[in-house]
Amino acid sequence: MEQYKKEFIEFMVQSNVVTFGDFVTKSGRKTPFFINTGNFKTGAQMGRLGEFYAKAIKQYFEEGFEVLFGPAYKGIPLSVATVIALNNLYSIDVAYCSNRKEMKDHGDKGILMGGKPKDRDRIVIIEDVTTAGTSIHETMPILNAQGDVAVLGLIISVDRMERGTGEKSAFQELQQQYGLKTHAIVTMQEVVEHLHNKELNGKVLIDDEMKKKIEEYYKIYGV
Repeated sequence: MEQYKKEFIEFMVQSNVVTFGDFVTKSGRKTPFFINTGNFKTGAQMGRLGEFYAKAIKQYFEEGFEVLFGPAYKGIPLSVATVIALNNLYSIDVAYCSNRKEMKDHGDKGILMGGKPKDRDRIVIIEDVTTAGTSIHETMPILNAQGDVAVLGLIISVDRMERGTGEKSAFQELQQQYGLKTHAIVTMQEVVEHLHNKELNGKVLIDDEMKKKIEEYYKIYGV
């Protein structure tokens, strides 16, 4: 596992973004882990988060692109933080772009803000954690309406590696439906691998018992 992935996992723990215990998801699933990326909220945290996204983008999208698109609302700060990090770390200067939930009919008109895609632009979409893939289904028609653009792929923070409504994850369904390259900074498999019986801040978050609970959860909901 790459070093930046290990550092990101520990960063999530320190930021209380990934926690372990007994939780119930919005869909009613009983789960032994919970991911709340809304806990990345300070300037320092957003700066580091952008750097982790930038490192993953550099690894997975080496062919280059012109626009990093963050769907409203969570994708807006992610896209801004990440384009800054791409420039600071690698001197890669790309535009950020996001959509509005409502069309604006005055001033900077339209549904998009930031660096609006042009013909022949290559686009990467950035999200936090993809569950049902709803925002991507809403985003693709908006991007395709901008002209002759190429949406290369999607980058998220954590791949939960669990099924949606069918046998595949929403992540896999998006890849298949739109022909996207789909990548995450880390997968839950990597999180478990790195944290199993590892002491952080005086605690072991995933001991053998918790690992067994996670494995049992994936027997039911995993892909």
